[in-house]
Amino acid sequence: MYIDKTEIEQLEKQKRVHLINSLGGFKSVALVGTSDKNGNENLAIFSSLFHIGANPPLIGMIFRPSPPERDTMSNILETGFYTINHINETIYKQAHQTSARYESEVSEFQVTNLKPEYKNNFFAPFVAESNIQLGVEFKEKVDISINNTTMIIGEIVQIYLPENCLHDDGFIDLEKANTITCSGLDSYHKTIQIDRLSYAKPYKEITSLL
Repeated sequence: MYIDKTEIEQLEKQKRVHLINSLGGFKSVALVGTSDKNGNENLAIFSSLFHIGANPPLIGMIFRPSPPERDTMSNILETGFYTINHINETIYKQAHQTSARYESEVSEFQVTNLKPEYKNNFFAPFVAESNIQLGVEFKEKVDISINNTTMIIGEIVQIYLPENCLHDDGFIDLEKANTITCSGLDSYHKTIQIDRLSYAKPYKEITSLL
């Protein structure tokens, strides 16, 4: 099957959205927790998260154009802090529900029965049901003119994870933490590890680390 640019542009909007969103393959998916300065909490699912660098530890995410108003981004820019919480099998339906467009004064924690968790004096709420939680400090906002989206870059300043998921070399076993992934906008998946390979060097045979 072949689809060219003209056919893509002529697709019905929702079909085009599903097609293009699926082409990138499996993606990270997580819940982003924020609060405004008055303590009004917000929780939203994101599948546009990506690693930027390890030193400093930076993570990015993409926001679609406004309107509608993006409470998550407003809270991040207002307070400078947010959390990223891995989604697991037990909460993926509740996580998906946070994509609904609730009014600003409505807490997605409350309507989905997910529990906000505050610890170590971090301003933004974590998701108590999440096994891997990141506390992130806002660092940079980048406006992308080609499609009016915005990239938010933050520095990871707190990490919470089960001890049995952390290897001696720093690698995290996401399957043991029950972290799931997604494709497109609404398809959620478990993973099966095939292998873990040694660092690639010229003229040196790759070996399995398992």
